[in-house]
Amino acid sequence: MEVNTEQESIPDLISAEDLTNSSDIGVSEGIVSNIQRFTIHDGPGIRTEVFLKGCPLQCKWCSNPESIKVKPEIGIYTSSCIGIDKCGYCLAVCSECDRGVFYQHDNKIVGIDRQLCTDCFKCVDACPANALKIWGQKRSVADVMKIVLSDTEFYQKSGGGVTISGGEALVQWGFTRAILKECRQHDIHTCLETTLHCNPSILARVFPYTDLVISDIKHMDNSRHKEYTGIGNDLIHRNLIATVEMEKPLIVRIPVIPAHNNSEENIRASAEFIIEKLFNRVIQVQLLPYRQLGVEKYVSLNEDYPMAGLPETDRHAWEKDILNLVGIMQSYGIPAVAGANNKLPS
Repeated sequence: MEVNTEQESIPDLISAEDLTNSSDIGVSEGIVSNIQRFTIHDGPGIRTEVFLKGCPLQCKWCSNPESIKVKPEIGIYTSSCIGIDKCGYCLAVCSECDRGVFYQHDNKIVGIDRQLCTDCFKCVDACPANALKIWGQKRSVADVMKIVLSDTEFYQKSGGGVTISGGEALVQWGFTRAILKECRQHDIHTCLETTLHCNPSILARVFPYTDLVISDIKHMDNSRHKEYTGIGNDLIHRNLIATVEMEKPLIVRIPVIPAHNNSEENIRASAEFIIEKLFNRVIQVQLLPYRQLGVEKYVSLNEDYPMAGLPETDRHAWEKDILNLVGIMQSYGIPAVAGANNKLPS
C-alpha cells in the first residue's frame, strides 16, 4: 500500500505496531533530519550518511531524540535567544502567540507548547539569531542524490559509499529503497543502519539494493530490552536471522550500557545467539561504549534526558570494561572489537 506523502498524512510518532504492519511513508520524498558528509564510522571508507526521521524504539540512551518523531519539529536553543524585548520577531509572526504557544522566562523563549504549535515554522524563518531550529525537512530523492554524487570521487578512492540511518531508516522504507536503488545505479556502495524492527516483508524489498547491513543486539532478555527501548526483541532477533539467511553482509553492534546490558551473562547470551542462530556469519561485532551525548537536543525539545541519573564513567574504567567483554566474545570465535573505528575485514 502506498501512502500519500503530504505532511498531514505522516504520523507524529511511529509505534511498534505501526512499523510491524508498515506501509510506505514516502517514495520520491521523505523526512530527513540530517545529511552528513565524510563520515568514517558507519560502513567502510569515506561515506555520506543520510539520517531519516521516525523510530519505533525509544532507547533511553538515544543521542538523537530529534529523530524519533517522523514529523519536522522545532528545537529551541535559549542561549542563542537575543531577548524578547530586543527582538520578539518569533512572537510577532506566530498565529498562536496569544494562546501562549511559547514558554518564556527571563525575557527569553525557553520552550514551546507542541499541542498548540501548528508547525508553520514562520517563527524559525523570523528568528535572526538561529535560536529556533527545524529538526527535519522534506527532501526528494533528487535532493539527496545531488549531495551524494558530489562526493563520488571520495567513495571511489576510499572504498566508501552511502549509509542510510535514522531514527529507523525502514520507517520510511520506500524512500530508503529509492535512494539505495539510485546509488546502485551509480555504482555507489550502500549500507543500511537499522534496528530491524519491521515487517519482514520490507527486508525483501530493500535488501536487493543494500550491500551491507548494520544492526544492534541491545539485550538478549526480552523484558530488559523492553524496559530500556520500549519494545521487545523477538521481531528484531527474527529479522537478524533472516538477514543472515538472505546472505546479507552484517555488522552487529552492542551498545554497552552500564546497569543494563554490560553483564557477563548478557554478553555470553549474545555470543551464543550469534554462534547458534546467526552461525557466526557476521563481518564484525562492535561493542560501543556508552557516552552521554545529545543532551542539548533533549533540552531543545523540552524533554528530559532519560539517563540523566547515570553517572559518567571515566574513560579508563569503560575501556577496561569494554575490552573484557570483547575478550569474552572473542573466546567464542566471534570477530569482536571495541568501538567502530577498527578496519573491517576484506
